[in-house]
Amino acid sequence: MKQKLVVIGAGMASGRVLEHLIETQPDAFDITLFNAEDRGNYNRIMLSPVLSGEKTYEDIVTHDDDWYAERGVTCRFGEHVTRIDRENKLVEGRNGAVSYDKLLIATGSAPFIIPVPGKDLPGVISYRDLDDTNAMIDAAAKGGNAVVIGGGLLGLEAAAGLAERGMNVTVVHLMGHLMERQLDEAAGYLLRKDLEKRGITVRTQASTKAILGEGRAEAVLLEDGGTLPADLVVMAVGIRPETRLATDAGLTVARGIEVDAQMRTSDPDIVAVGECIEYDGQLFGLVAPLYDQAKIVAKTLLDEPDAFVVKDTATKLKVTGCDLFSAGDFAAGEGREDIVFRDPARGIYKRLVIEGDRLVGAVMYGDTADGNWFFGLIKDGTDIEEMRDTLIFGPAYQGGAAADPLSAVAALPPEAEICGCNGICKGTIVQAIEGGATDLGAVRATTKASASCGTCTGLVEQLLQVTLGDDFQMPTAQPVCGCTDLSHEDVRRLIKTKELKSQAAVWQELGWNTPNGCHVCRPAINFYLLADWPLEYRDDPQSRFVNERKHANIQKDGTFSVVPRMWGGITTADELRAIADAADKYSAKTVKVTGGQRIDLLGIRGEDLPYIWADLNRAGLVSGHAYSKGLRTVKTCVGSDHCRFGTQDSTGLGIKLEKALWGSWTPHKVKLAVSGCPRNCAEATCKDVGIVCVDSGYQVGVGGAAGMDLKETQRLVDVPTEEEAIAVTIAFVQLYRENAKYLDRPYKWLAKVGLDWVRERVMDPAERQRLIDAFELSQSIFRKDPWAEHARDKAQDYAPLADLTLEAAE
Repeated sequence: MKQKLVVIGAGMASGRVLEHLIETQPDAFDITLFNAEDRGNYNRIMLSPVLSGEKTYEDIVTHDDDWYAERGVTCRFGEHVTRIDRENKLVEGRNGAVSYDKLLIATGSAPFIIPVPGKDLPGVISYRDLDDTNAMIDAAAKGGNAVVIGGGLLGLEAAAGLAERGMNVTVVHLMGHLMERQLDEAAGYLLRKDLEKRGITVRTQASTKAILGEGRAEAVLLEDGGTLPADLVVMAVGIRPETRLATDAGLTVARGIEVDAQMRTSDPDIVAVGECIEYDGQLFGLVAPLYDQAKIVAKTLLDEPDAFVVKDTATKLKVTGCDLFSAGDFAAGEGREDIVFRDPARGIYKRLVIEGDRLVGAVMYGDTADGNWFFGLIKDGTDIEEMRDTLIFGPAYQGGAAADPLSAVAALPPEAEICGCNGICKGTIVQAIEGGATDLGAVRATTKASASCGTCTGLVEQLLQVTLGDDFQMPTAQPVCGCTDLSHEDVRRLIKTKELKSQAAVWQELGWNTPNGCHVCRPAINFYLLADWPLEYRDDPQSRFVNERKHANIQKDGTFSVVPRMWGGITTADELRAIADAADKYSAKTVKVTGGQRIDLLGIRGEDLPYIWADLNRAGLVSGHAYSKGLRTVKTCVGSDHCRFGTQDSTGLGIKLEKALWGSWTPHKVKLAVSGCPRNCAEATCKDVGIVCVDSGYQVGVGGAAGMDLKETQRLVDVPTEEEAIAVTIAFVQLYRENAKYLDRPYKWLAKVGLDWVRERVMDPAERQRLIDAFELSQSIFRKDPWAEHARDKAQDYAPLADLTLEAAE
C-alpha cells in the first residue's frame, strides 16, 4: 500500500525531492503538498529578472498546476500549516488536518528584519518571494525614491531591478565594500563603480538607525544623522532558517533544524531539506547543495539511504550584468602571496591567493571564463609551482604555449557545477555519457543539463568530446526527415539554384525516397516554395498543420480556440460587444485575455467555425493568426498618447507594423512589440522583433524569446524615424523568410548566420529595398483574411479532424 507523505513547503528543494521520488517510484506515496504561498514551485533565483522586467512569473514556473495534477499530488496552496502533531502523526493546516506516515519539512528561510523603529511601517518590505517582488513592482510604478538596506546579492539585485523600473535607488551597506563575503575590496570597488554608472547611489559603512514616516515610510535615518528620502524601503540584510514549526513540534533545532547525513531529523519519520536545515554545524543557501540534499531525502524516503556530503562551492554570480567569481579562501594572511591582474580600461580584475605551492583562493571580476578551472586547482590541491608565472592567464597559457582548448574542462573536478539552472555537476554528466548518452539531446534528456537557459551547452559538448574521445562527432545538420538525406539548408539552396517551383519537382529532382513526402517534410517544402516562388507556386492547404487548415487552434477535447486580431492591442466597445455576443451564441467555454493583448474564445465546436467567423467578420474583426507560422501579435504600450514617460507614439507604430506584416507566412511564429520608452512596458526586449522608443528615435532589437528558451533581443540598429523603423523591420522579416530553416525561430537563425551578417544586409540601402519589394510582392498575393473566405463556404466540413498526423509533428 502507498504510504502517506506530507510535504510542507513548495520550494526548489522540495520540488526536486518530488521529481526524484516520482521518477524513481511513482506509486510509493500518496503526496499532500502544503505551501503558504498560493502557488507551486518556481525558480526563486530568477525573481530578480522578474523584478527588472526581463521575465514574467510564468517564465520562471518549474512545476505548474498540470504537473502536480498529472502526478496525483494533492496541493493545499495558500494554506499555512499551524502545527505538527508528532504523537498522532498529523499535520494541521488552517483548513483541516492530514495524516502522514512520512513528513518532509522544507520551510526554507525567512528574511531578517533589522529591529529599528519604523520597521513595520507600510512601504517597508523584504525581498524573498514572488509577493515581495510584486510589491516592489507596484511601488516602482509610482516612481519616487527607494532605499535598499543591504549590499549583498539580494540587495543589489533589488536595487538594480528598481532602478530599471525608474526609481531613484540608494543602497545602504554596513560594511566597507559590497558583497564582502564573496568579493575582496578591489572587486567590490569595481562592482560599486559599475552600479553607480547605472544611476544607483551606494552608501557603505552606513548603519540604519530608524525608518521615519507618518502612516507609511518616508525616509531612512542613518546613525550618522543623515536622512535618505524613501517611498519604498527594502530590507535585504540576510536570511535565517524558518524553524518555528519544527521548534513547536519538539524537534532538535539549533540555528536550523538539525539533520543527519540522511536528512533525518530527531524524529525518524520526519526528514527536512533546504535552507531550513543545519547539518554538521553548517547552513545552506546555494542551489547546488540543496539539490544534493534533495537526492538524499528521496533515497531516505525510499529506504535506499545514502549520505549527504558537504562540498566546497564556488560562487559565480551575475549581478546587474557584472560577472563575478570567487572560490576558496581569499583572505590575506601570513605566508600567503597574491598574483593580481588588472585591466582598468575593460574593468577586469583577477586575484589569485597562493599558499606554498597551492592555489587556495580566487576572486575575479569582469572576466570569469576560467573560473571553473581555477576552482578545480583549489579543490584538487594541485601543485602550481611549474605554472606560477603564467597561472593568472588561465589554462590556455600553460605548458609554454596555448594548450588543448579542452584542458580546462578536463581538469574540472567531478563535483564542478556545469548547469547552474538545474544544479548538475560534471560527474553526473560524465556518468550519463558513459552510460550511453552520446549526444547533446541524450544528455539533456538524462540529466537536464543545458535544458533550461542553454548557456552551458558549449561546456556540455566539450564534456562529450573529452569523455568520448575519437568516438565523439560534432553535431551536423540533420536531414529534413526520413524521406531524404538532405538538410533543410541543402533543400532551400537547391530549390533556388535548380528553380524548383512545385512539390513534385522537389520530390523528383532531389531524389526523395517517398513519392509525395511525409507529414514532416511537406509543411517545410510548402513554405520554402511559397517564400521563394510567390508568383509561380500555389499554397497547398494539405501540406499545412491542422491548425493552419482550420484557421483556429485545436484543443485537447477536439474543440477550437478562436482569436480575433486586435491591431496593436487596441479595440473598441463595438468589437468587445461582438466578441461577447459570439461567446454567448457559440457557447465558448472560456474567454481568456492572452499575453499578446487579444481575447481568446475557447471551446468552439468545429462545425460552428464558419459561422462564428462570419459574425466576427461583420463586426470588422479578422483572424489573429494565433495558429500560424506567421505574424502573431504586435504588443504595444500606450506611448506618448497617454503615458507621461512615453517618448514616441508606440501604439501607432505597432498598428502600422501589424497591418504591414499581417498575413505573412514565416518559418515559425513571429511576435513583435513596441515600447514607448526604456521602461519597456510592452516587453519589447524578449520578442522576435522589439522596438524601444527613445527621445532620439527608435532602437530596433531582434532575436528575443520568452518561451521554452529565454533570450534577450540583440540591438540591430538605431534609427531616427518611424518610417525607417518600419522599413528595417520589414527587411528583417523578409531576410528571415528567405534564409531560415523551417520551424527555427529568429533567434535560432541568428545564432547560425550572425547578427553582423543580418545587419550588413538590412542596412545596405539597395539590399533593404530589394527585401521590402520582395515582401510586398508576396503580401500582394497571399495576404487575406481566411475567416472571410471560408465563412462564405459554409458547406465545407469543419467537424473536428480524426487525422491529426500533421498536428503531432507541430
